[in-house]
This record gives sequence, C-alpha cells and structure tokens, in this order.
Amino acid sequence: MVLRVGISGRRVELGRGHGSWRCACAVCRTDDRQGRGAELGRAVECTISGVRFLQSQYGFSKDSLTQQPTMLAQSALLAAGAAALAVVAAVFLLPGPAPHLPWAPRGRFADMILANATIYTADPVRPFGVAMAVRGGRVLHVGTYDSVKEFRGKHTYERNLSGNVVLPGFIDSHVHLIDGGLQLARVPLRGVKSKDVFISRVKEAVRDKHPGQWVRGGGWNNDFWGGDFPVAAWLDDISPDNPVWLTRMDGHMGVANSLAIKIAGIDKNTNDPVGGTIVRTTEREPNGLLVDAAMKLVLDVIPDVSLTERREALLRASRHALMRGVTTVVDVGSYFPGMSEKQPWQDFSDIYQWAQSMGKMMIRVCLFFPLPTWSRVCDLIHEKGRLLSEWIHVGGVKAFLDGSLGSSSALFYESYKDDLGSFGLQLIDMDVLLNATLESDKSGLQVAIHAIGDKANDMLLDMLDEVVNLNGMRDRRFRIEHAQHLAPSAAKRFGEHNTIASVQIIC
Repeated sequence: MVLRVGISGRRVELGRGHGSWRCACAVCRTDDRQGRGAELGRAVECTISGVRFLQSQYGFSKDSLTQQPTMLAQSALLAAGAAALAVVAAVFLLPGPAPHLPWAPRGRFADMILANATIYTADPVRPFGVAMAVRGGRVLHVGTYDSVKEFRGKHTYERNLSGNVVLPGFIDSHVHLIDGGLQLARVPLRGVKSKDVFISRVKEAVRDKHPGQWVRGGGWNNDFWGGDFPVAAWLDDISPDNPVWLTRMDGHMGVANSLAIKIAGIDKNTNDPVGGTIVRTTEREPNGLLVDAAMKLVLDVIPDVSLTERREALLRASRHALMRGVTTVVDVGSYFPGMSEKQPWQDFSDIYQWAQSMGKMMIRVCLFFPLPTWSRVCDLIHEKGRLLSEWIHVGGVKAFLDGSLGSSSALFYESYKDDLGSFGLQLIDMDVLLNATLESDKSGLQVAIHAIGDKANDMLLDMLDEVVNLNGMRDRRFRIEHAQHLAPSAAKRFGEHNTIASVQIIC
C-alpha cells in the first residue's frame, strides 16, 4: 500500500495552509466538486492518491530539479513514467482513512512527516516543498520543515529522504486490470523479438501442463520480429496434446494452434462472424489467427477462469501497478469485441466488491461498463452514487467502433497496403451506437468509445455533433479511446465539444 491521499473539495494552500487537493483531471469526474481539466492518456494524479520516492542517483536530485524547476520537473515526470517508476525507494504503510464520508483527518498530530525531500506539488505557484505532514492517509501540509513541525507528536514517524524526489501517484486512464493480472501469470510474450524466442516460451509453458490443459498467454507484437504474424504451424509441433491461445498485445487478435481451432469447430466452411475475421491460407483453411469478434469462437470453448484466479489477478495487477507508481486506474473492464457484457458486472460484484469488503483494495479504480448496459449503470448510480467507497468510483460506459492497427482491423479511408481491398472493421452499427450514446448521455454518463483508424475517428466526431445537437451542450467529457490515426481536419474538431483524446502509448 502506498501513502495515499483521497478526494476532497478543498484546495490546499501549499506551504501556507491546510487542506487537500481537489481533482482537476478529466478522468476522475467524481462529482460537481471536481475541477475541469484535460486528459491525454496517462496523467499525474492531482488527487495525489499515492507518493513514491525516486532515488537521486537516477538524476532526480534536489539541486538538479530546483535549478530549472519547470523544465526538469516535466522531465522527471516523463522519465518516471517511461521508466515505469521502477526506481521506487520506499513505500510506507499508513492507517486508512475513516470508514465514513467525508474522509476528514482526525486528531492534531501527523502519522508521518517526510523531511529533507524534493516534493513536486504540481502547483505552479509553489512547485516544490521540502517537507510533508500526513495523517490518516491525507496530506496535511507541504512546505518547509519548520512549517510542518507543529504536526509532530509523540507517535509521529519521521523519515529523512536525503533530498530524494516525492511525486504524486500516477493515473493510468485506460487499463483492463483483471485481464492484465491474469496475463502476468501466463506465457509472457511481451517484448519477444524473434520467432525462436516466441516458440521457446510456449514450449516451456507446455512442459508444465498436463495433456488437454489449455496454454494461454499474450502480449506478442509481430512488428518486433519483422512483421510476420504467428500462425498455428509455429505451435503445432510443440503442443500436439494441448490447445494453445495467445493474444496480441492490443487484445484485438490472437493465434491458436490447430488443436484449439479443432476444439472450436473452425474449418474452411466457417463464416467470418460480424465484426471479426478468420484469417485463412490460400486454400481457405484457418491459419490460426482470429481477429476481433472471431476470437470469441475460441474463447467460448476455453474453460472459465475460476473466481479465485480472478481475485488473485486483481491483487497481482494492483501490486504491479503500485511498484510502478500507478495509484489510480480507469478500468475499462474485461470487455472486448464479440465478448459477453456479463463479465465486467461479475467482476464488479464478485471481485471489486469482495476486495472492498475484505480490505484488500490497494489502488483506486474508476470503473467503466459496457455501453449496452448503460441503464444498469444508471440504476447503480441512483442507488449508491458514483463514489462507492474511497477506492471504487463508477465512471461511465465503453464501446468499440473499430479494431486495431496491428491486427489490420482499424477502420481507415484507404485500404491496407499489404491487404488491398481491406479497410478494417466496423464493429457496431452506427444507429445502434448513436441511440445508446444518446440515452447514456441524457442520463449523465460519461461515454468512452474506442476508435483507432482515421475513418472511425471521423465517424465518432460526426456522431458527437449529433449528440450535442439533440441533447444540448454540457460538460460531458466524451472520450475517444486511442484516437490513434486522425485525418488532417480531425484534430481541431476535438476542441469543439471538449472531446478527450484518450491516447494510450503501447511500448
């Protein structure tokens, strides 16, 4: 658990007074107390829900930061994010906040004082402090060491950070948290740079399985080894008795071995599902690659992951995030093209609410649910509010318009160079998408829709114009997830209705 600081409606007077931060990011949007802001993918968490200490040996020393605070602070933040905050030097366990709202700190004295630090505040008036007082998981005061002395009591723990840097926790605005946690325990193919290593990783995993057990993994990127897609023939010799399913890093494509294809009942006579593609050989036989909705053909025959495994995945992913300084995430759920809308709701009730009740939540989560279930989201908010606890916040709804570039399923005006005649996939009818968006928007829900290709982004921007015309202007913070490839005229259109380009950088 990291030093955590919750949401509050009062703005801190850094170095001068008491209080806490008010969230000004476009992701959180907890209620009307929140400020306005803009979000572009990952952002520094202005609610300061966590604090990490970076060793000065990595270049983030007090002297180097204070010489050129603005430029170097930005460099520190970017470098910290790029390095995945792997240079964490300390994590402190603190008592949690009071179990009721609001989470006002009680008592006079601090639980902990951090001294001799370089504390980046994100406040342009006072960008840095040297000491911080914390109580009940809340920042009481940031400023000089003398200014925090009044909070020191008999049982206050004090830590000298020797000039090391303290940063607010990071928000990752687009994750599939539980799926990511599951992947951390499967065949690791992220970063693999050759066919041989790809095959050897799978071979090693098969060695630990009994005949008939599924081998699952993912994270591969064919661009890392020259562009050739993996196919069933790569896997068949090393997994004759085990079905294999390995997803691409973007989640929009997977490769199965021939045994898995057979179990799924896929052959040359199987039609492509709506919104998906079965990639085939010149003889029309399936070659093992399945794109978007076609993945469901294999996913439907894979045994369900147990509840215990999914709960462990949440904890595993949360620890993974914390070790990289990420203290809040927007979880867009276990929901992909062609998949059931039930899983995110099962995860909410069986995993998130379980973790909350058992005191096992480690990071804050903002949950998005499938767009077709918008009315259920409204009922949840009406019954319990958006802020379900200190840890869990109901964000909005999510949908897909197209696929991904790497899987050749992003929707473009021009055809793919290596697949002339293919422009990508449109995964949902625009009338269906418009009607669901209109109803969600009328109900005050934030809507996030996946679009990667230039045509898909233009289609969404056109649709948003219609939503605004029909529902009127308001601070809706519509999100286009990824917004990866834009036509020349599209960029300025994002500003017309304050549409968020929710960009995710995949390394």
